[in-house]
Amino acid sequence: MSDWVVKAQDLTKVYRMGAVDVHALCGLSLQIERGEVVAVMGPSGSGKSTLMNILGCLDRPTSGEYFLDGENVARMDDNQLALVRNQKVGFIFQSFNLLPRASALSNVELPLRYASANGNRRQRAREALEAVGLSDRISHRPSELSGGQQQRVAIARALVNRPAIIMADEPTGNLDTRSGGEIMDLLLRMNRERGVTLIIVTHDAEIARRTGRAIRIRDGLVEAEK
Repeated sequence: MSDWVVKAQDLTKVYRMGAVDVHALCGLSLQIERGEVVAVMGPSGSGKSTLMNILGCLDRPTSGEYFLDGENVARMDDNQLALVRNQKVGFIFQSFNLLPRASALSNVELPLRYASANGNRRQRAREALEAVGLSDRISHRPSELSGGQQQRVAIARALVNRPAIIMADEPTGNLDTRSGGEIMDLLLRMNRERGVTLIIVTHDAEIARRTGRAIRIRDGLVEAEK
């Protein structure tokens, strides 16, 4: 198996806005190694969000190639993308995106239900919550949890399907400094212990410094890496 879990070559994305073509990506190429922790940074309008939607299989490029975990997903239809997205990508959002009326356990179990996963789904969800330190909160609803605890539920949900990559979009953006630091500690621990590849979208230079590599996007291209 290739050492590259993400390999994108000459990606373009063109949106039609009335009579105008907007070029969000302009031949962007990048590779991310299995087990890497990468920060993606860039100003508003840089193409960063478009890139993340493509890497997360939420959208397709206008042209170019994208291989995720060795599979060419650039030309898949919506149903194929949905299947790959469920099996290979875990998402963590700034706003947590938890079901408000469901328990922490039910929220974490949700991806397994979508995937029609075999085996004991409830046990796998319970183990994921234990891994993020919430074994005593499995029956709590989001409103009964702190922001940091809600984000831990979201991390457990992202991990439960054992994805090839985890896409974290400003994962500490709605948290105070202490809780944000704890969430970043947890993500890095999951990377070390499980070898999960982390792609973190952030405007926070401190978070970027804690990753292995920062990729800066500007005008639809990779501007710099360090």
